Amino acid sequence: MINLTDDMRQLIDRNLADGVPCILGTASNDGRPQISMKGSVLVFDRQTLAYWERAKRSALDNIGENPQVVIFYRNPEKRINWRFHGAATVYEQGAIRDNVMARTVKEELDRDPERRGVAVLVRLDRITQLNGTVVQQQD
Repeated sequence: MINLTDDMRQLIDRNLADGVPCILGTASNDGRPQISMKGSVLVFDRQTLAYWERAKRSALDNIGENPQVVIFYRNPEKRINWRFHGAATVYEQGAIRDNVMARTVKEELDRDPERRGVAVLVRLDRITQLNGTVVQQQD
């Protein structure tokens, strides 16, 4: 079962402020990989991460083709390396989009002054360490 801990929540929600923005990994249907820095990653609930997608480029295109993603959190000072694996869903309008936008750090929203971005939720099925050790896994 996935149950994001309070420590995970605190560190992930502060990723940009701590100078360790998360990295999103996506792949197209034909397997072309893409990585993107996402300083807006936050804990949506105990099983879900979210972020504000303001760029709307290849990562979003890839999610449309292949929703399987990984979000990498690395904090070298604390010696923490987590990989969050799951399926992404895009919310272009509605209550979930508004909720994520309201919780997104100001620095990221300021880069999207017209609020044209979308919310992306990643329902987690596995959390691993950098060495591959499974920290948590969906039953």
